[in-house]
Amino acid sequence: MVHDRRQVVKQIGSIAAVGTLAGCVNVSSGGDQTPTGSSDDAGDSSTPTDTGAKASLWHARSEGPQETLKSNVATYEESSPNTVALSKISDLEKKTTATIPAGNGPHTFDWAHDWVGRYSENGFLSDQSGSLDITPSEEYTGTAVDAVKYKGGLYGLPYAAETVGLVYNTDLVDGAPKTLDEMEQVMKDHHDPANGKYGLSYPMNPYFCSAWVHALGGFYYDEENDELGLTNDSTVEAFELIRDRLYKYSPDSVKYNAQAAAFADGNAPFAINGPWFVGTVKGNVPVGVDGFPTVGGDAPAPFTGVKMLYFTTRMGSDPEAATAARDFAQWYTTNTSVLKGLANDHGYVPVHTSLTGSDDLPATVKGYSKAVQQGTPTPTAPKMADVWDPVKSAIQSIMTGNKDVKPALETATEQITSAWE
Repeated sequence: MVHDRRQVVKQIGSIAAVGTLAGCVNVSSGGDQTPTGSSDDAGDSSTPTDTGAKASLWHARSEGPQETLKSNVATYEESSPNTVALSKISDLEKKTTATIPAGNGPHTFDWAHDWVGRYSENGFLSDQSGSLDITPSEEYTGTAVDAVKYKGGLYGLPYAAETVGLVYNTDLVDGAPKTLDEMEQVMKDHHDPANGKYGLSYPMNPYFCSAWVHALGGFYYDEENDELGLTNDSTVEAFELIRDRLYKYSPDSVKYNAQAAAFADGNAPFAINGPWFVGTVKGNVPVGVDGFPTVGGDAPAPFTGVKMLYFTTRMGSDPEAATAARDFAQWYTTNTSVLKGLANDHGYVPVHTSLTGSDDLPATVKGYSKAVQQGTPTPTAPKMADVWDPVKSAIQSIMTGNKDVKPALETATEQITSAWE
């Protein structure tokens, strides 16, 4: 698994999308483009009935979440005259950018919110804020609503969130520390690299580091003011903190697998990682999850991703299907039974107001829910796409000692500015 933010988002939980779409495109009786010639892309389309309207929904979910989505659609169709035609797409980004401009593709698709800005600017999405039967601010957390909006338009509905949080081995520590000072003392007590023991498992990339940057008042890119903040004093201070008080207790590698293994093998009390990680280590070590400890009284704010059902411009040319797509999206994102099932079965963090922090959620999901509440949505402005890789390179140069913090961040700033020009 590759782990800069742009790649993390494509792999977290239900959003694994790799490979090249094989085969050709076949026009169905309802006018939807559904791919054929690939078992990966054609195996879960619903069959329309003679009544109601049919909406097409594309997704890129892995096997478990895909089966859950099929079951959810079947439940919806039992009490609705509408049908939802599902298609799994191997490369969702490639396929949506090719078909939507041609007036084809899905009415709605399932993905994280990080495409909202670019897809809106490219004319791929439909603002449905004036056509809903619900009031989003009453149904979803404010963070989730903000994530699915762009320049005043509402381009989908949110159903879950994801972020990194503090994972701890309950055999090694009694609970999550409340402050970084407390955490650092535990890390010191367990750190013995000569014997393969470490204080912390911590992959080094912009997404995983964002919590501390925001805690100290720094930022990578402010989309509201169109401003880079990599070289401001607060951002520099944050990366010095990460290097000197966190990474120093980790394995001597910036790579994800080396870091993950330290915790998964029971050789570290703490890890900073996401819900996808917990699922891979539960059989090896007993885990607890919590939000981030404060630093100097300030709360870290990790970048969060929001899973959503997007509304495409195809809805504008097909009013009946648009009604069906909206109806399903509203049902799916507000049905607490569906949302609890996603939390229990796949570790999804609900963003529905009635479930946020609920005692009905699994303990690990409640922990990640705390981190989500601390967090801030990942910027969706198209310019953000050019920020990730230079910042990742800067972080890795800093942690390996190849460059000091300020020069590394100055280089990243130059690279990003050049890409924008």
